[in-house]
Amino acid sequence: MRAFSRAVAFLLSASVLLLSGAGYKAVDDHVICKADCVSNKIALTFDDGPHPVYTQEILDILSEYGIRATFFIIGKNAEQYPDLVIDELSSGHELGSHTYSHRFINRLCRTEINEELTKNEKVIGDICDYKFKYMRPPGGICKDALRSISEELSYDIVLWSVDTRDWTRLDPTRIAANVSSSVSGGDIILMHDYVAGGPSTTPAALRLLIPDLLERGFEFVTLSELIDGSKQENE
Repeated sequence: MRAFSRAVAFLLSASVLLLSGAGYKAVDDHVICKADCVSNKIALTFDDGPHPVYTQEILDILSEYGIRATFFIIGKNAEQYPDLVIDELSSGHELGSHTYSHRFINRLCRTEINEELTKNEKVIGDICDYKFKYMRPPGGICKDALRSISEELSYDIVLWSVDTRDWTRLDPTRIAANVSSSVSGGDIILMHDYVAGGPSTTPAALRLLIPDLLERGFEFVTLSELIDGSKQENE
Protein backbone atom coordinates (compact mmCIF):
# COMPACT_ATOMS: atom_id res chain seq x y z
CA MET A 1 0.00 0.00 0.00
CA ARG A 2 2.85 2.36 0.78
CA ALA A 3 4.34 1.69 -2.65
CA PHE A 4 0.98 2.48 -4.27
CA SER A 5 0.68 5.74 -2.36
CA ARG A 6 4.16 6.79 -3.42
CA ALA A 7 3.27 5.96 -7.03
CA VAL A 8 0.21 8.22 -6.77
CA ALA A 9 2.40 11.01 -5.43
CA PHE A 10 4.89 10.56 -8.26
CA LEU A 11 2.13 10.82 -10.86
CA LEU A 12 0.85 13.93 -9.12
CA SER A 13 4.20 15.66 -9.15
CA ALA A 14 4.92 14.60 -12.73
CA SER A 15 1.60 15.41 -14.38
CA VAL A 16 -0.16 18.30 -12.65
CA LEU A 17 2.54 20.95 -12.29
CA LEU A 18 1.20 24.40 -13.07
CA LEU A 19 3.39 27.46 -13.48
CA SER A 20 2.55 30.12 -10.93
CA GLY A 21 3.57 33.74 -11.04
CA ALA A 22 5.24 33.46 -7.63
CA GLY A 23 8.44 31.95 -9.06
CA TYR A 24 7.75 28.27 -8.53
CA LYS A 25 5.76 25.47 -10.09
CA ALA A 26 2.88 24.38 -7.94
CA VAL A 27 -0.25 22.27 -7.78
CA ASP A 28 -1.90 25.23 -6.03
CA ASP A 29 -0.82 28.24 -4.00
CA HIS A 30 0.54 26.13 -1.14
CA VAL A 31 1.86 22.98 -2.88
CA ILE A 32 5.30 23.49 -4.41
CA CYS A 33 6.94 20.92 -6.68
CA LYS A 34 9.73 22.81 -8.43
CA ALA A 35 11.28 26.26 -8.38
CA ASP A 36 11.09 28.29 -11.58
CA CYS A 37 14.82 29.00 -11.82
CA VAL A 38 17.00 30.40 -14.56
CA SER A 39 20.02 29.28 -12.54
CA ASN A 40 21.35 25.75 -11.92
CA LYS A 41 20.29 25.70 -8.28
CA ILE A 42 18.77 22.43 -7.02
CA ALA A 43 17.64 21.17 -3.62
CA LEU A 44 18.36 17.80 -2.05
CA THR A 45 15.61 16.75 0.35
CA PHE A 46 15.58 13.76 2.69
CA ASP A 47 12.44 12.20 4.17
CA ASP A 48 11.63 9.93 7.12
CA GLY A 49 14.60 10.53 9.41
CA PRO A 50 16.45 10.82 11.53
CA HIS A 51 17.97 7.35 11.35
CA PRO A 52 20.67 6.30 13.85
CA VAL A 53 23.11 5.23 11.10
CA TYR A 54 22.15 6.66 7.71
CA THR A 55 21.42 10.23 8.79
CA GLN A 56 24.92 10.66 10.19
CA GLU A 57 26.47 9.04 7.13
CA ILE A 58 24.55 11.43 4.86
CA LEU A 59 25.51 14.41 7.01
CA ASP A 60 29.17 13.42 6.69
CA ILE A 61 28.90 13.20 2.90
CA LEU A 62 27.15 16.55 2.63
CA SER A 63 29.78 18.13 4.88
CA GLU A 64 32.55 16.68 2.75
CA TYR A 65 31.19 18.53 -0.29
CA GLY A 66 30.05 21.66 1.58
CA ILE A 67 26.41 21.06 0.66
CA ARG A 68 23.31 22.15 2.58
CA ALA A 69 20.07 20.18 2.25
CA THR A 70 16.58 19.99 3.73
CA PHE A 71 15.51 17.15 6.03
CA PHE A 72 11.79 16.38 6.41
CA ILE A 73 11.58 15.04 9.95
CA ILE A 74 9.23 12.43 11.43
CA GLY A 75 8.46 13.40 15.02
CA LYS A 76 8.63 9.87 16.42
CA ASN A 77 12.13 9.42 15.02
CA ALA A 78 13.22 12.84 16.24
CA GLU A 79 12.16 11.91 19.77
CA GLN A 80 14.45 8.87 19.59
CA TYR A 81 17.43 10.66 18.04
CA PRO A 82 17.28 14.33 19.07
CA ASP A 83 21.04 14.78 18.81
CA LEU A 84 20.87 14.08 15.07
CA VAL A 85 18.24 16.80 14.64
CA ILE A 86 20.55 19.23 16.43
CA ASP A 87 23.46 18.08 14.24
CA GLU A 88 21.41 18.77 11.10
CA LEU A 89 20.73 22.33 12.16
CA SER A 90 24.24 23.00 13.44
CA SER A 91 25.57 21.85 10.05
CA GLY A 92 23.51 24.49 8.28
CA HIS A 93 20.72 22.29 6.99
CA GLU A 94 17.02 23.11 6.97
CA LEU A 95 14.23 21.11 8.62
CA GLY A 96 10.74 20.40 7.33
CA SER A 97 7.81 18.54 8.84
CA HIS A 98 6.98 15.02 7.64
CA THR A 99 4.26 14.59 10.29
CA TYR A 100 4.65 12.99 13.68
CA SER A 101 4.07 9.33 12.78
CA HIS A 102 4.03 9.08 8.95
CA ARG A 103 0.31 8.34 8.67
CA PHE A 104 -1.12 8.84 5.19
CA ILE A 105 -3.19 12.01 5.05
CA ASN A 106 -6.00 10.51 2.95
CA ARG A 107 -6.81 8.17 5.85
CA LEU A 108 -7.10 10.93 8.45
CA CYS A 109 -9.82 13.34 9.49
CA ARG A 110 -9.11 17.03 9.94
CA THR A 111 -8.50 16.66 13.69
CA GLU A 112 -6.00 13.86 13.13
CA ILE A 113 -4.15 15.81 10.44
CA ASN A 114 -3.89 18.81 12.76
CA GLU A 115 -2.57 16.58 15.53
CA GLU A 116 0.08 15.03 13.25
CA LEU A 117 1.41 18.46 12.36
CA THR A 118 1.15 20.25 15.69
CA LYS A 119 2.61 17.31 17.61
CA ASN A 120 5.59 17.19 15.25
CA GLU A 121 6.03 20.94 15.61
CA LYS A 122 6.09 20.59 19.40
CA VAL A 123 8.66 17.78 19.25
CA ILE A 124 11.04 19.84 17.12
CA GLY A 125 10.41 22.97 19.14
CA ASP A 126 11.30 21.13 22.34
CA ILE A 127 14.50 19.76 20.82
CA CYS A 128 15.88 22.87 19.20
CA ASP A 129 13.39 25.76 19.38
CA TYR A 130 12.80 25.53 15.63
CA LYS A 131 9.74 26.52 13.59
CA PHE A 132 9.01 24.59 10.40
CA LYS A 133 8.50 26.59 7.20
CA TYR A 134 7.68 23.63 4.95
CA MET A 135 5.89 20.32 5.31
CA ARG A 136 5.76 17.26 3.07
CA PRO A 137 2.90 14.78 3.48
CA PRO A 138 3.83 11.08 3.60
CA GLY A 139 3.61 9.61 0.12
CA GLY A 140 3.09 13.10 -1.26
CA ILE A 141 -0.65 12.72 -0.66
CA CYS A 142 -2.57 15.97 -0.22
CA LYS A 143 -6.17 16.86 0.44
CA ASP A 144 -8.09 20.07 1.15
CA ALA A 145 -7.94 19.70 4.93
CA LEU A 146 -4.13 19.45 4.80
CA ARG A 147 -3.88 22.57 2.65
CA SER A 148 -6.13 24.48 5.04
CA ILE A 149 -4.32 23.37 8.20
CA SER A 150 -0.90 23.98 6.66
CA GLU A 151 -1.93 27.50 5.77
CA GLU A 152 -3.08 28.07 9.37
CA LEU A 153 0.32 26.88 10.59
CA SER A 154 2.12 29.05 7.99
CA TYR A 155 3.55 26.02 6.15
CA ASP A 156 4.02 25.65 2.43
CA ILE A 157 3.54 22.06 1.24
CA VAL A 158 6.54 20.84 -0.76
CA LEU A 159 6.51 17.73 -2.95
CA TRP A 160 9.27 17.09 -5.51
CA SER A 161 10.15 17.09 -9.19
CA VAL A 162 12.77 14.31 -9.19
CA ASP A 163 12.01 11.03 -7.37
CA THR A 164 15.17 8.96 -6.90
CA ARG A 165 13.12 5.99 -5.64
CA ASP A 166 15.94 5.28 -3.20
CA TRP A 167 13.33 3.99 -0.76
CA THR A 168 13.16 0.85 -2.97
CA ARG A 169 16.90 0.37 -2.30
CA LEU A 170 17.78 0.65 -5.99
CA ASP A 171 21.37 0.08 -7.02
CA PRO A 172 23.33 3.31 -6.37
CA THR A 173 24.47 3.54 -9.99
CA ARG A 174 20.85 3.44 -11.17
CA ILE A 175 19.82 6.15 -8.72
CA ALA A 176 22.69 8.40 -9.82
CA ALA A 177 22.04 7.76 -13.51
CA ASN A 178 18.32 8.47 -13.17
CA VAL A 179 18.97 11.78 -11.42
CA SER A 180 21.76 12.77 -13.79
CA SER A 181 19.61 12.18 -16.87
CA SER A 182 16.59 14.15 -15.65
CA VAL A 183 17.80 16.96 -13.37
CA SER A 184 17.51 20.63 -14.29
CA GLY A 185 17.70 23.96 -12.49
CA GLY A 186 14.99 24.44 -9.87
CA ASP A 187 14.51 20.73 -9.23
CA ILE A 188 13.56 19.42 -5.80
CA ILE A 189 15.13 15.98 -5.43
CA LEU A 190 13.44 13.41 -3.19
CA MET A 191 15.67 11.08 -1.18
CA HIS A 192 15.42 9.35 2.20
CA ASP A 193 17.72 9.17 5.22
CA TYR A 194 15.55 6.41 6.71
CA VAL A 195 14.81 3.34 4.57
CA ALA A 196 12.84 0.47 6.08
CA GLY A 197 13.18 -3.20 5.28
CA GLY A 198 16.85 -3.45 4.42
CA PRO A 199 20.13 -1.58 3.94
CA SER A 200 19.96 1.88 2.41
CA THR A 201 21.75 2.57 -0.88
CA THR A 202 21.25 6.33 -0.52
CA PRO A 203 24.70 7.22 0.87
CA ALA A 204 26.45 5.31 -1.92
CA ALA A 205 24.22 6.99 -4.51
CA LEU A 206 25.07 10.42 -3.10
CA ARG A 207 28.77 9.72 -3.50
CA LEU A 208 28.13 9.14 -7.20
CA LEU A 209 25.62 11.84 -8.05
CA ILE A 210 26.99 14.79 -6.04
CA PRO A 211 30.40 15.05 -7.77
CA ASP A 212 28.77 14.46 -11.15
CA LEU A 213 26.25 17.28 -10.68
CA LEU A 214 28.83 19.64 -9.20
CA GLU A 215 31.07 19.06 -12.21
CA ARG A 216 28.13 19.92 -14.47
CA GLY A 217 27.68 23.26 -12.71
CA PHE A 218 24.72 22.55 -10.43
CA GLU A 219 24.57 24.31 -7.07
CA PHE A 220 22.99 22.52 -4.10
CA VAL A 221 20.91 24.76 -1.81
CA THR A 222 18.25 24.45 0.87
CA LEU A 223 14.58 24.69 -0.06
CA SER A 224 14.35 28.22 1.33
CA GLU A 225 17.32 29.30 -0.76
CA LEU A 226 15.84 27.65 -3.85
CA ILE A 227 12.29 28.95 -3.48
CA ASP A 228 13.11 32.42 -2.19
CA GLY A 229 15.82 32.78 -4.82
CA SER A 230 13.44 31.83 -7.61
CA LYS A 231 10.94 34.44 -6.43
CA GLN A 232 13.64 37.10 -6.59
CA GLU A 233 14.65 35.96 -10.09
CA ASN A 234 11.06 36.30 -11.26
CA GLU A 235 10.30 39.72 -9.74
